[in-house]
Amino acid sequence: MPKNRKKPMHFQGSLTKRNYFEGWYYKQVSQDGDITLALIPGVSLFEGDQHSFIQYILSYRSEAGEKDLVTGYVRYPVESFTFQKNPFKVQVGKSIFTEKKIFLDLKDQERLFQGTIELHTLTPIETDIYSPTIMGPFAYFPKMQCNHGVISMDHDIMGTIQMNDQSLKFNYGRGYIEKDWGTSFPEEYIWVHCNTFATRETSLFFSIAHIPFLGRSFQGHIGNLLIKKKQYRFATYNGTKLSELQQKGKEVSFVAENKEAKLTVRAMPDLEKELIAPVKGKMERIIKEGVTGKVSFELFDKKTGEVYKDHGKAAGIEVVIEENANKNKLSIKHRDPETKSQ
Repeated sequence: MPKNRKKPMHFQGSLTKRNYFEGWYYKQVSQDGDITLALIPGVSLFEGDQHSFIQYILSYRSEAGEKDLVTGYVRYPVESFTFQKNPFKVQVGKSIFTEKKIFLDLKDQERLFQGTIELHTLTPIETDIYSPTIMGPFAYFPKMQCNHGVISMDHDIMGTIQMNDQSLKFNYGRGYIEKDWGTSFPEEYIWVHCNTFATRETSLFFSIAHIPFLGRSFQGHIGNLLIKKKQYRFATYNGTKLSELQQKGKEVSFVAENKEAKLTVRAMPDLEKELIAPVKGKMERIIKEGVTGKVSFELFDKKTGEVYKDHGKAAGIEVVIEENANKNKLSIKHRDPETKSQ
């Protein structure tokens, strides 16, 4: 296992790789939840189109008070991507991303972003030899199609980003960091993240995906829930069973259960806009993501008997599945929005 794999924040690849991608996902939400800015610095090493990039998705209220969601993909030469391990830093163009700060200087045809956001006291996931990352033992396999890392479940943020003539203020807001690297995103997947629940310092990450593995494929899931400084892990590799996976209209719901706890999740996307995802290292696949969704959960802790319920806003949600129920590779049940729950 490469040494870097135990520290997924670090650059896992090299600029000599072919048909490879790597990207970091920094999500920032303002204190009132009205502004969400997700930034994705990364590198695409598809042969013949090597480049670095910063992708963004922004939810905000315009100066007229109207709610809006915008996205953008800014390309740079591959030489504009630099990195270092200690202290960690990734730079694309003039923008710099570290474990303590984001310095943003980003311009496309419509928007100029400039400013600094400070990141305070990251909350990493719990790890051990069996699970050195959120991928568990799959982290030891070098040729996974897509590797995932959760860097910080939740942290305080401070700062302001100037977008054209408008100030995006993030003082006393919430932050989250994850990343992906490999060749391609899963063919079908569901991804949910929220750390702006009614109870502060509560954060939920969950992903369900169709995963190719050693010439075959399977449906796998990974998830982590942070409540009152305690973490609950839900994953295929720790015996968690996934049931009642269904989609009713835009809402996705499921139940994850293991010997420690039972978790019920409902995720409702709101506005969605197009982002670019990798296929064999090439950034060309169009997916849709929202950062204004709503998430609710109920957790039953089998050891203590306690029940936790919460609901959150400004959730990041992606549902990338085949619309034809007879063809989708995830075991998801499609239900009519008018059908009442049994």
